[in-house]
Amino acid sequence: MTLVSVEDAEDERLADYVKLREVNLRRLLEEEHGLFIAEGDKVIRRAADAGYEPRSFLLAPRWLDSLQDVLEKWPDKPVYVVSEELAEQVTGFHVHRGALASYKRRGGVPRPEPIPVGGRPTGTLHQSVSPTHVGGRFRAAAALGVGLVLVTPTCADPLYRRSIKVSMGTVFQVPWTRLQNWPGDLRLLQDNGYVAAAMALADDSITLDELADRKHAKLALIFGTEGHGLKPHVLEQADLTVRIPMAGGVDSLNVASSAAVAFYATRP
Repeated sequence: MTLVSVEDAEDERLADYVKLREVNLRRLLEEEHGLFIAEGDKVIRRAADAGYEPRSFLLAPRWLDSLQDVLEKWPDKPVYVVSEELAEQVTGFHVHRGALASYKRRGGVPRPEPIPVGGRPTGTLHQSVSPTHVGGRFRAAAALGVGLVLVTPTCADPLYRRSIKVSMGTVFQVPWTRLQNWPGDLRLLQDNGYVAAAMALADDSITLDELADRKHAKLALIFGTEGHGLKPHVLEQADLTVRIPMAGGVDSLNVASSAAVAFYATRP
Protein backbone atom coordinates (compact mmCIF):
# COMPACT_ATOMS: atom_id res chain seq x y z
CA MET A 1 0.00 0.00 0.00
CA THR A 2 1.10 3.58 -0.61
CA LEU A 3 0.64 5.54 2.63
CA VAL A 4 0.51 9.33 2.31
CA SER A 5 0.21 11.45 5.42
CA VAL A 6 -1.83 14.61 4.76
CA GLU A 7 -2.21 17.53 7.18
CA ASP A 8 -3.68 20.24 4.96
CA ALA A 9 -7.43 20.26 4.22
CA GLU A 10 -6.71 22.22 1.01
CA ASP A 11 -4.42 19.52 -0.38
CA GLU A 12 -5.52 18.97 -4.00
CA ARG A 13 -4.96 15.23 -3.69
CA LEU A 14 -8.07 15.09 -1.50
CA ALA A 15 -10.33 16.59 -4.20
CA ASP A 16 -12.49 13.45 -4.45
CA TYR A 17 -13.60 13.94 -0.84
CA VAL A 18 -14.44 17.65 -0.78
CA LYS A 19 -17.87 18.79 0.52
CA LEU A 20 -19.58 15.42 0.49
CA ARG A 21 -22.83 16.82 1.92
CA GLU A 22 -23.44 19.21 -0.99
CA VAL A 23 -25.58 16.94 -3.16
CA ASN A 24 -25.68 19.00 -6.37
CA LEU A 25 -21.95 19.71 -6.27
CA ARG A 26 -21.17 16.07 -5.64
CA ARG A 27 -23.48 14.90 -8.42
CA LEU A 28 -21.66 17.03 -10.96
CA LEU A 29 -18.20 16.11 -9.67
CA GLU A 30 -18.92 12.40 -9.46
CA GLU A 31 -20.51 12.24 -12.90
CA GLU A 32 -17.65 14.22 -14.45
CA HIS A 33 -14.93 12.06 -12.90
CA GLY A 34 -16.81 8.76 -12.85
CA LEU A 35 -16.44 8.10 -9.15
CA PHE A 36 -18.44 7.33 -6.04
CA ILE A 37 -17.63 7.49 -2.33
CA ALA A 38 -17.85 4.54 0.05
CA GLU A 39 -18.19 5.46 3.72
CA GLY A 40 -17.32 3.13 6.59
CA ASP A 41 -15.16 0.03 6.74
CA LYS A 42 -17.93 -2.44 5.88
CA VAL A 43 -19.03 -0.51 2.80
CA ILE A 44 -15.42 -0.01 1.66
CA ARG A 45 -14.90 -3.75 1.93
CA ARG A 46 -18.15 -4.61 0.11
CA ALA A 47 -17.27 -2.31 -2.78
CA ALA A 48 -13.88 -4.01 -3.07
CA ASP A 49 -15.46 -7.46 -2.86
CA ALA A 50 -17.86 -6.47 -5.65
CA GLY A 51 -14.89 -5.77 -7.91
CA TYR A 52 -14.93 -1.97 -7.98
CA GLU A 53 -11.53 -0.40 -8.52
CA PRO A 54 -10.52 2.27 -5.99
CA ARG A 55 -9.07 5.64 -6.90
CA SER A 56 -7.83 6.29 -3.36
CA PHE A 57 -8.56 5.79 0.33
CA LEU A 58 -8.98 8.41 3.08
CA LEU A 59 -8.44 6.78 6.47
CA ALA A 60 -7.81 7.62 10.09
CA PRO A 61 -4.74 5.71 11.33
CA ARG A 62 -6.78 3.23 13.36
CA TRP A 63 -8.23 1.66 10.19
CA LEU A 64 -4.96 0.75 8.53
CA ASP A 65 -4.67 -2.64 10.22
CA SER A 66 -8.29 -3.84 9.84
CA LEU A 67 -8.45 -2.81 6.17
CA GLN A 68 -4.94 -3.99 5.37
CA ASP A 69 -6.12 -6.90 3.21
CA VAL A 70 -8.25 -4.53 1.09
CA LEU A 71 -5.44 -1.99 0.76
CA GLU A 72 -2.91 -4.65 -0.24
CA LYS A 73 -5.07 -5.65 -3.21
CA TRP A 74 -4.31 -2.24 -4.69
CA PRO A 75 -0.67 -1.46 -3.83
CA ASP A 76 -0.49 1.39 -6.36
CA LYS A 77 -3.51 3.27 -4.98
CA PRO A 78 -2.80 6.11 -2.52
CA VAL A 79 -3.97 5.76 1.07
CA TYR A 80 -4.33 9.25 2.50
CA VAL A 81 -3.83 9.04 6.25
CA VAL A 82 -5.53 11.92 8.06
CA SER A 83 -6.84 12.83 11.47
CA GLU A 84 -10.60 12.56 11.96
CA GLU A 85 -10.64 16.33 12.49
CA LEU A 86 -9.02 16.91 9.09
CA ALA A 87 -11.44 14.47 7.44
CA GLU A 88 -14.31 16.55 8.83
CA GLN A 89 -12.78 19.76 7.46
CA VAL A 90 -12.43 18.24 3.99
CA THR A 91 -15.81 16.53 3.74
CA GLY A 92 -17.95 19.03 5.62
CA PHE A 93 -19.34 16.56 8.16
CA HIS A 94 -18.21 14.20 10.89
CA VAL A 95 -17.02 11.11 9.05
CA HIS A 96 -18.38 8.13 10.95
CA ARG A 97 -15.43 6.01 12.04
CA GLY A 98 -13.01 8.00 9.90
CA ALA A 99 -12.98 5.75 6.84
CA LEU A 100 -13.73 6.74 3.24
CA ALA A 101 -12.74 5.46 -0.17
CA SER A 102 -13.19 6.81 -3.68
CA TYR A 103 -14.08 4.14 -6.26
CA LYS A 104 -14.41 4.18 -10.04
CA ARG A 105 -17.96 3.84 -11.31
CA ARG A 106 -19.00 1.08 -13.64
CA GLY A 107 -22.54 2.37 -13.96
CA GLY A 108 -25.36 -0.11 -13.61
CA VAL A 109 -26.10 -3.03 -15.85
CA PRO A 110 -26.68 -2.16 -19.52
CA ARG A 111 -30.08 -0.80 -20.49
CA PRO A 112 -32.21 -3.91 -20.74
CA GLU A 113 -33.51 -4.65 -24.23
CA PRO A 114 -35.01 -7.11 -23.62
CA ILE A 115 -35.21 -7.45 -19.85
CA PRO A 116 -33.37 -10.73 -19.16
CA VAL A 117 -34.47 -11.47 -15.61
CA GLY A 118 -37.24 -13.95 -14.88
CA GLY A 119 -38.49 -15.85 -11.86
CA ARG A 120 -37.64 -13.15 -9.33
CA PRO A 121 -39.41 -9.80 -8.93
CA THR A 122 -38.05 -6.67 -10.57
CA GLY A 123 -38.28 -3.45 -8.59
CA THR A 124 -38.78 -0.07 -10.26
CA LEU A 125 -38.03 3.09 -8.28
CA HIS A 126 -40.05 6.02 -9.63
CA GLN A 127 -38.69 9.56 -9.15
CA SER A 128 -37.47 8.96 -5.58
CA VAL A 129 -35.34 12.02 -4.91
CA SER A 130 -34.20 10.90 -1.47
CA PRO A 131 -30.89 8.98 -1.38
CA THR A 132 -31.97 7.55 1.97
CA HIS A 133 -35.13 6.03 0.50
CA VAL A 134 -33.23 4.66 -2.49
CA GLY A 135 -30.66 3.04 -0.22
CA GLY A 136 -33.36 1.51 1.98
CA ARG A 137 -35.12 -0.05 -0.98
CA PHE A 138 -31.90 -1.48 -2.38
CA ARG A 139 -31.22 -3.09 0.98
CA ALA A 140 -34.69 -4.65 0.94
CA ALA A 141 -34.18 -5.79 -2.65
CA ALA A 142 -30.89 -7.50 -1.79
CA ALA A 143 -32.25 -9.15 1.35
CA LEU A 144 -35.38 -10.50 -0.33
CA GLY A 145 -33.99 -11.80 -3.61
CA VAL A 146 -35.05 -9.16 -6.14
CA GLY A 147 -33.45 -9.93 -9.49
CA LEU A 148 -33.11 -6.42 -10.90
CA VAL A 149 -33.81 -2.81 -9.89
CA LEU A 150 -34.80 -0.26 -12.51
CA VAL A 151 -34.26 3.40 -11.65
CA THR A 152 -36.25 6.07 -13.46
CA PRO A 153 -34.48 9.10 -15.03
CA THR A 154 -35.15 11.52 -12.17
CA CYS A 155 -34.56 9.07 -9.33
CA ALA A 156 -31.73 9.74 -6.88
CA ASP A 157 -28.35 8.17 -7.64
CA PRO A 158 -27.97 4.67 -6.15
CA LEU A 159 -24.21 5.30 -5.98
CA TYR A 160 -24.48 8.56 -4.06
CA ARG A 161 -22.68 8.24 -0.72
CA ARG A 162 -25.83 8.36 1.40
CA SER A 163 -27.64 5.79 -0.76
CA ILE A 164 -24.71 3.42 -0.48
CA LYS A 165 -24.41 3.88 3.28
CA VAL A 166 -28.11 3.31 3.98
CA SER A 167 -28.06 0.22 1.75
CA MET A 168 -25.06 -1.06 3.76
CA GLY A 169 -23.29 -1.62 0.46
CA THR A 170 -25.96 -3.96 -0.90
CA VAL A 171 -26.36 -1.60 -3.86
CA PHE A 172 -23.18 -3.27 -5.14
CA GLN A 173 -24.77 -6.72 -5.27
CA VAL A 174 -28.17 -6.02 -6.85
CA PRO A 175 -28.12 -5.59 -10.66
CA TRP A 176 -29.61 -2.23 -11.61
CA THR A 177 -29.89 0.18 -14.49
CA ARG A 178 -31.21 3.69 -15.06
CA LEU A 179 -34.01 3.86 -17.60
CA GLN A 180 -33.91 6.65 -20.18
CA ASN A 181 -37.59 6.90 -21.11
CA TRP A 182 -40.19 6.72 -18.37
CA PRO A 183 -42.81 5.39 -18.34
CA GLY A 184 -42.16 4.45 -21.97
CA ASP A 185 -39.55 1.88 -20.96
CA LEU A 186 -42.23 0.14 -18.92
CA ARG A 187 -43.32 -1.31 -22.27
CA LEU A 188 -40.00 -3.19 -22.42
CA LEU A 189 -41.05 -5.13 -19.36
CA GLN A 190 -44.56 -5.78 -20.59
CA ASP A 191 -43.38 -6.85 -24.04
CA ASN A 192 -41.20 -9.45 -22.34
CA GLY A 193 -44.04 -10.97 -20.38
CA TYR A 194 -43.80 -8.98 -17.16
CA VAL A 195 -46.88 -7.94 -15.22
CA ALA A 196 -46.33 -4.31 -14.16
CA ALA A 197 -47.84 -3.88 -10.71
CA ALA A 198 -47.96 -0.32 -9.38
CA MET A 199 -48.01 0.04 -5.60
CA ALA A 200 -50.68 2.68 -5.05
CA LEU A 201 -53.80 3.57 -3.08
CA ALA A 202 -56.38 3.43 -5.85
CA ASP A 203 -60.06 2.56 -6.00
CA ASP A 204 -59.42 -0.36 -8.34
CA SER A 205 -56.35 -1.73 -6.54
CA ILE A 206 -56.08 -5.34 -5.43
CA THR A 207 -54.46 -6.36 -2.16
CA LEU A 208 -50.89 -7.55 -1.96
CA ASP A 209 -52.22 -10.93 -0.81
CA GLU A 210 -54.25 -11.22 -4.00
CA LEU A 211 -51.21 -10.36 -6.09
CA ALA A 212 -49.10 -12.96 -4.30
CA ASP A 213 -51.78 -15.62 -4.84
CA ARG A 214 -51.66 -15.06 -8.60
CA LYS A 215 -47.98 -16.19 -8.65
CA HIS A 216 -47.03 -14.31 -11.80
CA ALA A 217 -43.95 -15.87 -13.39
CA LYS A 218 -42.60 -12.42 -14.24
CA LEU A 219 -43.48 -9.51 -11.99
CA ALA A 220 -42.33 -5.89 -11.89
CA LEU A 221 -43.24 -3.90 -8.79
CA ILE A 222 -43.34 -0.12 -9.22
CA PHE A 223 -42.85 2.16 -6.22
CA GLY A 224 -43.48 5.89 -6.07
CA THR A 225 -42.12 8.73 -3.99
CA GLU A 226 -42.67 9.34 -0.31
CA GLY A 227 -45.85 11.39 0.03
CA HIS A 228 -46.80 11.82 -3.64
CA GLY A 229 -46.73 8.20 -4.80
CA LEU A 230 -46.97 7.42 -8.51
CA LYS A 231 -48.08 9.87 -11.19
CA PRO A 232 -51.39 9.19 -13.02
CA HIS A 233 -49.74 8.43 -16.38
CA VAL A 234 -47.64 5.71 -14.73
CA LEU A 235 -50.72 4.17 -13.15
CA GLU A 236 -52.47 4.22 -16.52
CA GLN A 237 -49.69 2.23 -18.18
CA ALA A 238 -49.34 -0.32 -15.37
CA ASP A 239 -51.23 -3.59 -15.70
CA LEU A 240 -52.72 -3.32 -12.22
CA THR A 241 -52.44 -1.41 -8.96
CA VAL A 242 -51.73 -3.02 -5.61
CA ARG A 243 -52.19 -1.88 -2.02
CA ILE A 244 -50.94 -3.25 1.28
CA PRO A 245 -53.90 -3.61 3.66
CA MET A 246 -53.48 -1.30 6.67
CA ALA A 247 -54.89 -1.26 10.19
CA GLY A 248 -54.99 1.28 13.00
CA GLY A 249 -56.06 4.18 10.82
CA VAL A 250 -52.75 4.16 8.91
CA ASP A 251 -53.12 4.58 5.15
CA SER A 252 -49.63 3.57 4.05
CA LEU A 253 -46.08 2.66 5.06
CA ASN A 254 -42.93 4.57 4.23
CA VAL A 255 -41.40 3.63 0.89
CA ALA A 256 -38.61 1.41 2.20
CA SER A 257 -41.00 -0.54 4.42
CA SER A 258 -43.58 -0.98 1.68
CA ALA A 259 -40.89 -2.24 -0.69
CA ALA A 260 -39.69 -4.77 1.87
CA VAL A 261 -43.22 -6.04 2.52
CA ALA A 262 -44.00 -6.31 -1.20
CA PHE A 263 -40.70 -8.03 -2.04
CA TYR A 264 -41.27 -10.55 0.74
CA ALA A 265 -44.87 -11.29 -0.18
CA THR A 266 -44.05 -11.87 -3.86
CA ARG A 267 -40.83 -13.83 -3.46
CA PRO A 268 -40.73 -17.05 -5.53
